[in-house]
Amino acid sequence: MPEGDTIWRAARALQAALGGRTVTGFKSSLPAVAAAARRLGLVGRPVATVEARGKHLLVRFEGGAVLHTHQGMTGSWHLYRRGSRWRQAPHLARVVLEAGETVAVCFRAPQVELLRAAEADRHRILVRLGPDVMAGGFDAAEARVRLRAAGDEEIGAALLDQSRLAGIGNVYKSETLFLTGLSPFTSVASLPDADLDRLIAQARRLLQANVTASAQRAGAYRTTGQARPGAALWVYGRAGQPCRRCGTLVRKADQESYDADRVAYWCPTCQPGPGPGGP
Repeated sequence: MPEGDTIWRAARALQAALGGRTVTGFKSSLPAVAAAARRLGLVGRPVATVEARGKHLLVRFEGGAVLHTHQGMTGSWHLYRRGSRWRQAPHLARVVLEAGETVAVCFRAPQVELLRAAEADRHRILVRLGPDVMAGGFDAAEARVRLRAAGDEEIGAALLDQSRLAGIGNVYKSETLFLTGLSPFTSVASLPDADLDRLIAQARRLLQANVTASAQRAGAYRTTGQARPGAALWVYGRAGQPCRRCGTLVRKADQESYDADRVAYWCPTCQPGPGPGGP
């Protein structure tokens, strides 16, 4: 699933291509979205802003309409020049938004809604989002309060709960916990505030580092600072391979999270503490 840095890069690219430009065409394969576009008179409205909110992307139009997408495991936004060949099949397009010669296509996103601004402001998911680790006005103190409220929940699961801290997915959960030396199965209640503050700061640093121009050219998550193939991550996806620091074999196990079971990757030597199922 795309994480906060990926959504932030997509929003930045869409803003540069569409911001201030008038919508000249709009199509959707989703009947409810197509009907809302007609009802709201979307064609002829300028795009006001494109913004990321955690793992959610919002295209706001002048006059109050808001296109909300969540990419899930399969979705992505692409930008094209009119008449150019698409990189995915047309039948996979959920939304096609045209502004002159620019065509923005949302492929395979599981959640697409076209809302009035007031509906977006009280959206049941968006209003529950915690502080966004990518936001300029990020509130670290509020993020710690929300994490602390997880109580006996495992820290690996709490970091994925978007109502506590928005934008972190399984990759950055695993990498952040490795770099702070904490087992993903440690209970939040057992961690002092200093450890929560370190986790929050580390996650923010990693995500922000991956929206630089060099990281965008690399086109993949990178937390070790190494660009060569196979060297970009500390533990994520490396089960059974030696830890890059100590040589202990990296382990993986299922970890129940706020929305589904996820896989935790960790080094039991560099991240001492409880394993899956307890001490």
